[in-house]
Amino acid sequence: MAETEPKNRVPVRKNQRDLTAAEKKRLVDAVLELKRRGEYDEFVRMHGDFYVTDGELRPRAAHMTPSFFPWHRRYLLEFERALQRIDDRVTVPYWDWTRDASPTSAPWTDDLLGGTGRPGDRRVTSGPFAYATGGWTINSRVADGRYLTRDLGRPADPLTLPTADDVARAMTEREYDTPPWDSTARGGFRNAMEGWAAGSPERWRTHNRVHRWVGGLMLGATSPNDPVFWLHHAFIDLLWDRWRRAHPESGYRPGTALPRGDRQHRRVFALDEPLPPWDVPPSELMDHSRWYRYA
Repeated sequence: MAETEPKNRVPVRKNQRDLTAAEKKRLVDAVLELKRRGEYDEFVRMHGDFYVTDGELRPRAAHMTPSFFPWHRRYLLEFERALQRIDDRVTVPYWDWTRDASPTSAPWTDDLLGGTGRPGDRRVTSGPFAYATGGWTINSRVADGRYLTRDLGRPADPLTLPTADDVARAMTEREYDTPPWDSTARGGFRNAMEGWAAGSPERWRTHNRVHRWVGGLMLGATSPNDPVFWLHHAFIDLLWDRWRRAHPESGYRPGTALPRGDRQHRRVFALDEPLPPWDVPPSELMDHSRWYRYA
């Protein structure tokens, strides 16, 4: 009798370059169906709502904050679960931009994400998310236009993707995060990887630099309008996991709620403070192994 796959298997997130043709098609089909149902745009709006900058007085859960990693982990997990309600064989792959660093390499193929935008309006005209196919209309945005835009590599002012050396430098950070717990933090892995380069002539690094390299709709708070967002953040999630394994002695910071008088009081989230909109604290999002693993 042939062995059957266990029902409680942990899904595997693969490098997108290793996806089979069938896996790519299932992923694309699930994303397009999620868009057709209106659920995809809800994810876009959520990211826009939680993109809170240093200067705003409301709580910052998603960006420029220690909870950058756990917030996006839960966000990606919710997105992946939505896809799996359509096709339970689908997982979110990751894009290792240190290896696939060209506008003509994976994942910019017609059977996955399509390519860069055309000159002038930067409109994407190839692949399953091109406006002309009728399945990908931009509804949640911070700019005009109903179509997906990209400017891979920014030819008019060339930009390169982060390298393996850039990632290795971030990995040497021994602290998870440091005061003042925002985009100006000069130490810590969180900001080294998120990429707000305070005091540096190179303004955008690592995670932020990838958004800049893709360009178009990946530049704004509603960057999930471009499906590459999920592949990019799956790799960021993987890098966080690698950092935690390399520095088991370095826990999430801040470990306890910041006191009154601290300018970040009730604006950033400590280890056991529930993250909106799920009311799940970072402490419950440190280990992903019960939900998925990486190939």
